[in-house]
Amino acid sequence: MRNKLYDMRRILLLIILSAFLASCASLGKYRELPEVKAWEGEIEKFEQLDVAKSYPSDAIMFAGSSSIRLWSTLGKDMLPYNVIQRGYGGAKLSDFAVYADRILYPHQCQAIVLFIANDITGSDNDKSPLEVSKLFRQTLYIIRRQFRDTPVFWVSVTPTPLRWHVWPEIKEAGEMIREICEDHRNTYYIDTERYFTNSSGLPRAELFLDDRLHLNEEGYRVWSGVIKNELNNKLMK
Repeated sequence: MRNKLYDMRRILLLIILSAFLASCASLGKYRELPEVKAWEGEIEKFEQLDVAKSYPSDAIMFAGSSSIRLWSTLGKDMLPYNVIQRGYGGAKLSDFAVYADRILYPHQCQAIVLFIANDITGSDNDKSPLEVSKLFRQTLYIIRRQFRDTPVFWVSVTPTPLRWHVWPEIKEAGEMIREICEDHRNTYYIDTERYFTNSSGLPRAELFLDDRLHLNEEGYRVWSGVIKNELNNKLMK
């Protein structure tokens, strides 16, 4: 019996090690990209903040792209939760996955909320929905190495007027990510689409700044309400 348990543990460890090595190898092609290395300065600023400031162990980590960075009322909107804000403009899953350990590992968190919206923008360098979903899976694996049971929330990419022409691809990637979330314990997909589209199924332009991409004050009010409601549903059971 002992030998069987020992063998099972060895097999489990080998599976975990293989997954880790595969993750590292698959991210290797991104690590050396100039557009990924360009974020080194931003990540170093986060690390300096981690040294200079202490955060409560029950804080919720909000990490991702510019919508997180520009969320000036995050602390107030999420009360009574404590928050840690780690957003950098232009973030993609292809760079966040590379830097995730440096962004997240220094902290103890009650939950982690991710919003990363720039992998499909209508540019020549867009990733396919499948590649986006694979990067999310890798990011989740990196998170789970440190935060085994911590609830992780993925906020769906918002339908925006500026990127509406690639919404089918964005939505396809989102549906793939939703399936991954459903297959993993304590991993949740926050779907925001219906709150940001009108009765005609088009983006609600009144919720965005003049750039037609970033949320305005009313947009953040709607967004924060949706996110906080999901946090309450899962964390206050």
